[in-house]
Amino acid sequence: MTKNNYVGSELWKIRHSTAHVMAQAVRDLFPEGEAKIAIGPPIADGFYYDFDLPRALTPEDLEEIEKKMRGVLSEDYKFVRRELSADEARDLFSDQPYKLDLIEGLESGGQDEYGEPLDEKPVISTYTHADFEDLCRGPHVESTAQINPDAVKLLNVAGAYWRGDEHNPMLQRIYGTAWKTEAELKEYLEKLEEAKRRDHRRLGKDLDLYSTSPEVGSGLVLWHPNGAYIRYQAEKYCQEEHLKNGYEFVTTPHIGKAHLWETSGHLTWYEENMYSALDIDQESYYLKPMNCPFHIMIYKSSLRSYRDLPLRWAEWGTVYRYERSGVLHGMMRVRGFTQDDAHIFCSPEQMPAEIDRVLNFCLHILGGFGITEFHAYLSTRDPDKSAGDVDLWDDATEALRAALDRAGLPYDIDEGGAAFYGPKIDLKMIDALDREWQLSTIQFDFNLPERFDLTYIGEDGKQHRPYMIHRALLGSMERFIGVLVEHYGGAFPLWLAPTQAILIPITDRNLDYVYQAAEQMRAAGIRVKVDDSSDRMGAKIRDAEKLKIPYMLVVGDREQAANTVAPRLRSGEQLEPLSVEALLERMEEEIKNHTQI
Repeated sequence: MTKNNYVGSELWKIRHSTAHVMAQAVRDLFPEGEAKIAIGPPIADGFYYDFDLPRALTPEDLEEIEKKMRGVLSEDYKFVRRELSADEARDLFSDQPYKLDLIEGLESGGQDEYGEPLDEKPVISTYTHADFEDLCRGPHVESTAQINPDAVKLLNVAGAYWRGDEHNPMLQRIYGTAWKTEAELKEYLEKLEEAKRRDHRRLGKDLDLYSTSPEVGSGLVLWHPNGAYIRYQAEKYCQEEHLKNGYEFVTTPHIGKAHLWETSGHLTWYEENMYSALDIDQESYYLKPMNCPFHIMIYKSSLRSYRDLPLRWAEWGTVYRYERSGVLHGMMRVRGFTQDDAHIFCSPEQMPAEIDRVLNFCLHILGGFGITEFHAYLSTRDPDKSAGDVDLWDDATEALRAALDRAGLPYDIDEGGAAFYGPKIDLKMIDALDREWQLSTIQFDFNLPERFDLTYIGEDGKQHRPYMIHRALLGSMERFIGVLVEHYGGAFPLWLAPTQAILIPITDRNLDYVYQAAEQMRAAGIRVKVDDSSDRMGAKIRDAEKLKIPYMLVVGDREQAANTVAPRLRSGEQLEPLSVEALLERMEEEIKNHTQI
């Protein structure tokens, strides 16, 4: 179910209503007036509610809250809506400071009850069930009897700052989930358990891929040899495909003068996400949060003609962005990361073909990683927050829409969701657990060409403004590898696996033969190791399976006499004995085709 279809749906209303029931149960768990309630919206797979409580919640508390919720859900309490004036609402919630803050935002028309910006002043309303009344615009189910108590589960407690601002009080957020049937809940909980097994932070440690260190700094990834090799292979494949697709590579510095970021608008619109200035020779420099201004300066380094266009410049550029410590998450949300960034400078006439080319190239690259299911989002112009001529916006938006249609990709329209400088396509992959991950972005920009006064000489001999397209296919290497770890469950396909095969001798008599086989495989470009430890063969196989090595090659007296190895796949499948030459042919074919095993 897409976001647009989900909001306001029956399942959305079930979860929204269940959040209210949970808030009632938490209120009843504490003496009167001690529980301060904040907000409780439905989210993608469930709901949450934020509380300011006199003590930390325990697992036993969650069990008691669930028990109280089931009692409410066993009854038929109607959800009743009423509208209030701001003063009436303040009287009703006089002992609830977070509700009073919300009422102020509603009265001013600046924020809704979830703290989100409002376009117009809303009606203030509440919903009541049983003896619990909450500030809410709804909608809800008609009655608690429409919520299946056997399809509701509280999941965990986390910390959350009020309004998401670290300067505000830290609240306790209870996450829960609700479904229509018990079977759907069971399926979802099983998926959560599988997600825990696939968590890239856990597998990153088990497979020795990466680490972070407080001595280095939060959100800064240290790539270990195994992880660095996966990254190397991924970048090598992508770079080779870029060259085939007409791209040229550029490389740019990690810092730039303040004037550059003033011209680009970053110091106006993005400074809170940038690191503090560096004082160098009495001038201010900034670590780059993006690569685009540097690519623009390369464009401006010489006079450009229509004959030069399109220019497709790619860079694996490391950027630095300040993220709050509370949102940092393994490799998925970091402060320093490398983007597979590219910028395309083209004429207006070339734009539609370039969009098609970029989108198809994106699908091709991701397909090489075994990623074949996607959902796209087309973000369109907000009339009140957009730069550039409306006709240009319309042309660019239609080009993006037409490219999505020709590619046959399902997509949603995010009306008014574009940045002020142009429409964009966001491409999200659907992983092995049916989760969406933001990867590729194709972004038009009418702002930077104007700010930096980019021009080219047209066929008419006059100066013209080029179109500029920002494009990232994998997003960032850190996040992309983290997503791949979870998508594959750590079992990387042969071409990406840091160790592709391990030779396991049954006895010491077989060691000389095993070492010779290993050298033969290394000479053919295979990443192979030898387990010459004194462990039993069963233990060696189990160790290799834990490391998710694609091929385990067992060698005993029989294999040595026949000049073969006995391959066992990490799936547990046992192959017939093969000569090293035959095995290499099989592996080389899998590597060439990026076979998923």
